[in-house]
Amino acid sequence: MAALWRPFAMGVTAVVMIRHMNYELFMGEALAEARQAAGRGGPAVGAVAVMNDAMVARGSTRVGEGSDPTAHAVVSVLREAARKLGSPRLSDITIFTTLEPCPMCVGALLECDAAALVYAAPNPVNGAAGTVIQLAQEPRLGRRLDVVSGICRMEAEELATGLAAAASGA
Repeated sequence: MAALWRPFAMGVTAVVMIRHMNYELFMGEALAEARQAAGRGGPAVGAVAVMNDAMVARGSTRVGEGSDPTAHAVVSVLREAARKLGSPRLSDITIFTTLEPCPMCVGALLECDAAALVYAAPNPVNGAAGTVIQLAQEPRLGRRLDVVSGICRMEAEELATGLAAAASGA
């Protein structure tokens, strides 16, 4: 396992143990999902669920496709992983996503007891794993989520920026 230092409030630092895995490989798969979503005209956000170094689910944001406001990439992947594994408890799952999740998605990760979250790019609008608010490590909640950020960040940001530029006609 890799030890990562995680700062907490008031200058207290904790060591979080996260099982070693190939972050770039799995984030590459999430980026592939994001590219497919962009190709369909949707937001370029993809995610994959990994357990024991194997992908068990993959998906992307499909809010506009099905008029489902909860069809974010993370929630969609959690639903698929729970269905495949036959349990709402996903304590051995690590979620890789191209964009820092919103409060709804972090809440879903906490509720299913996911082991960890790995995201590429921060979400300055509604990121709930540290950028705007920190729900993933909120001490008043009953669960906490290990978080790793910045894996393939430049690729994710370029994908999102390229899509926004194309949409604006730039």
